[in-house]
Amino acid sequence: MVETWVYPALTAMAVLTGFIDSVAGGGGLLMMPTLIYAGVPPQMLLGTNKVQSGCGTAMAAYKYWRAGLFELRPNLWVVAFVFAGAAAGALVIQRFSPGTLMLIVPVLLMAVSVYTLVSPRMSDHDAHAILSEKTYRPVGGLLGFYDGFFGPGAGQFYATSLVSLRGLGLTRATGLTKLLNVTSNIASILVFGLGGKVLWTLGLCMGAGAMLGNWIGAHTATRFGAKVIRPLLVTCSLGMTARLLWGWFHG
Repeated sequence: MVETWVYPALTAMAVLTGFIDSVAGGGGLLMMPTLIYAGVPPQMLLGTNKVQSGCGTAMAAYKYWRAGLFELRPNLWVVAFVFAGAAAGALVIQRFSPGTLMLIVPVLLMAVSVYTLVSPRMSDHDAHAILSEKTYRPVGGLLGFYDGFFGPGAGQFYATSLVSLRGLGLTRATGLTKLLNVTSNIASILVFGLGGKVLWTLGLCMGAGAMLGNWIGAHTATRFGAKVIRPLLVTCSLGMTARLLWGWFHG
């Protein structure tokens, strides 16, 4: 179904996208066109991408947890909301085309880019929280739904919402983002896998590359903090916005 050369090529590509994902999020929009170019069947695209993304994000989440950037117990409820939302999104995407998102998502990503550039809160300093952990749960569920339904930019949306609504510093928000990201990836993988929409061998090969990229990226982010995360977050948001707009207006 997939030519032999695709396996090492996409594994190498996953190292790059894994690095981007672990620091700023958004590697999926670079990976998905690559999967299409490599000849991965459209019905297997999202599920296979979720496997590699899940492997890599798990590595990043572990690194951030070891660095003390988040705790699991205080976030169990939001994790549950994200899991349920992502499972629902993965079920829905298998029933109709997400084409309208290709116009909506660039607007959202541009908003994230502008907020990241102008907000003084996009730093490593914690600020006053607008929402408590309890009232943030539905937001996490909605973002989980988006991640299961489509995915690209979910890392930016998680991180930005944690900074702007929960008052977390950017590095801490990036750490907790990986926990939420890996949760939504696991839920999506289960749904796509049960639906037979995953190329497991390819996904796991790419997952190995993504784990390496995420390990490097998480090490970089925990060492250098917001001064690395902020510019990469803006760059990825603007790059994904341009890529989505190009894809929309050029068919």
